[in-house]
Amino acid sequence: MTSQLNVDTIVDKAGSGGTNVKIGNTSTYVSDGGAVTQNTVQSLAKVWSNLEQASTYSTRDSFNLSSHDDGGTGVSTLTFTTNFGNANHAASSMASNLNNVAGNDNDNLVQTTSQIRIGVYDVGSNAPQDASFLTVSIHGDLA
Repeated sequence: MTSQLNVDTIVDKAGSGGTNVKIGNTSTYVSDGGAVTQNTVQSLAKVWSNLEQASTYSTRDSFNLSSHDDGGTGVSTLTFTTNFGNANHAASSMASNLNNVAGNDNDNLVQTTSQIRIGVYDVGSNAPQDASFLTVSIHGDLA
């Protein structure tokens, strides 16, 4: 037997407006037009980070990132708090410097269930270069 709950707002018992909602990994949302549904859990970024490599080598903000290691000029290894179910997760990254490209570090490729290594390179010289802003977003299924 299925049931449906129709409400405008969900609040906590005290009525203060905040509440926690748990959803299963089969939960879907409906597109703006109403014609398409998408799995809510699968579509979320499971790891993201905003790093500074150039001077202080620090994390400005992150989600599901337990640590990051400086692997040399332009190279960062990100270690996840919660592992992925397999090593086939998809990472997108962007570096702030002009003429840069960020992606998997081709010289020492690391992409496992618990880590990924990101390399930043100058497009003109193909030389490693630290980025003032390195942002990374990773999608996939958690373990």
